[in-house]
Amino acid sequence: MEKGIENTVLLSEEFDLICLSHLRWDFVYQRPQHLLSRFAKNRRVFFFEEPIFIDGDTHLEISLRENNLSVVVPHISHADRDNKNVVDVQRELLDDLFNSQEINNFVLWFYTPMAINFAAHLEPQATVFDCMDELSAFKFAPPELIENERRLFKKADLVFTGGQSLYEAKKHQHGQVFAFPSSIDAEHFKQARTITEERAEQKSIPRPRFGYYGVIDERIDIRLLAEIADLRPDWQFVMVGPVVKISDEDLPRRENIHYLGGKSYQDLPAFLADWDVAIMPFAINESTRFISPTKTPEYLAAGKPVVSTPIRDVVRPYGEMNLVHIASTAEEFVAAGEKALQENDAKRLLEIDEFLAQMSWDKTWQQMNGLIDEVVRKQVKSSTA
Repeated sequence: MEKGIENTVLLSEEFDLICLSHLRWDFVYQRPQHLLSRFAKNRRVFFFEEPIFIDGDTHLEISLRENNLSVVVPHISHADRDNKNVVDVQRELLDDLFNSQEINNFVLWFYTPMAINFAAHLEPQATVFDCMDELSAFKFAPPELIENERRLFKKADLVFTGGQSLYEAKKHQHGQVFAFPSSIDAEHFKQARTITEERAEQKSIPRPRFGYYGVIDERIDIRLLAEIADLRPDWQFVMVGPVVKISDEDLPRRENIHYLGGKSYQDLPAFLADWDVAIMPFAINESTRFISPTKTPEYLAAGKPVVSTPIRDVVRPYGEMNLVHIASTAEEFVAAGEKALQENDAKRLLEIDEFLAQMSWDKTWQQMNGLIDEVVRKQVKSSTA
């Protein structure tokens, strides 16, 4: 968008939301989808993904996924990738989006600091950085990510963090940092408490079943998983989710470990219903130092006992409240698993429901929306003063 055009726009408290993301909308249904689908109830939302490189001509693919929410995928030709600066091409495509969709008043919402390279020229009414993870610690993270995050912190009006430990790490870097740990659509996952029909993919798997769903990548302690499976060959380990950034050859192969691939968000309660214990065998490393797993409250809402390695945002509050069993070694995991198999306490479910009632995605969205509206109102007021 040309600045000359943008500067003639009369600011308004009505705005579109433009999200710049490193995640694909159709990859795994998680925090961005929960939040942005709620924002789309009141305004247009454009979810701008990372580019796909193609043999054909460079263009934008814009697809409406639900009311007011469009997924925007830049398709960049191999020729443009080889002969042009890809950042410049992304900037041009982003400007094309603004022109074609007549986007005037808008808020920028970042999930990746890398997007600052092609979006810094825009003049939004507010800039939000929803910092889900410490991305610089992830495998294959671009070396310039840390510097780009510094640039984004300078530009941002608001910084949200995906957990308490990440908040502690970021709160001194910006004056408006707010912790919004993993929330939950409790009613969706409570369905697992009453589903009786087994999923076809799990019918042939003996019990007891210890299940995990989510991305299977460098954050999973695959050595620990193998050790637990070897210690208890009579336990079955069901791993649901896509495998990324690690090769299939690296995955532990045992008769009692079952990889079922990725499943839709809508189907997760049905898979959970068939498990005896839900697990989070995360590695303890730099890439998991600040994670706040969304699956923690989801597992609990499903009514399942949970065993996890000592991830900081799981230990506090879930471990401290005795809602989740914490285990560091394979031996501890087995001991915790044996305890979890004995759990069948109606009082515990009441305590869980009471705790989860405070952390719905609706409440998180309302709080975020209020903070954004406040920034926008101040800017509109100052522009008309």
